[in-house]
Amino acid sequence: MTRLIDIDEIFRSDRDNPPDERSLPWEETRNGITVVVEPKPHWAEDMRAFRLDAREYCRYADWTAHGARARFFGHIDTSGGDVMMKARAMIAREIADSLWD
Repeated sequence: MTRLIDIDEIFRSDRDNPPDERSLPWEETRNGITVVVEPKPHWAEDMRAFRLDAREYCRYADWTAHGARARFFGHIDTSGGDVMMKARAMIAREIADSLWD
């Protein structure tokens, strides 16, 4: 019988990698603010950190250096919750398509 893998297990496994080698978003909290860090695409200079509960983002390097004092910019349609929801939906589809064992 094939062992079922779940979405949370996949996210935990990805967290074992250093931040610049991760392929899935992750949450970080500092000084009461939680962000979702979006992995860096091959063409990007830096990763982005989206506030979990607001449509705002900052550069990950700024978040790493300044935490909650990082300079956040408005984003018209994306929050950290949106980033995480899209990633979880993508993994769910891949599991349903038997792409994960």
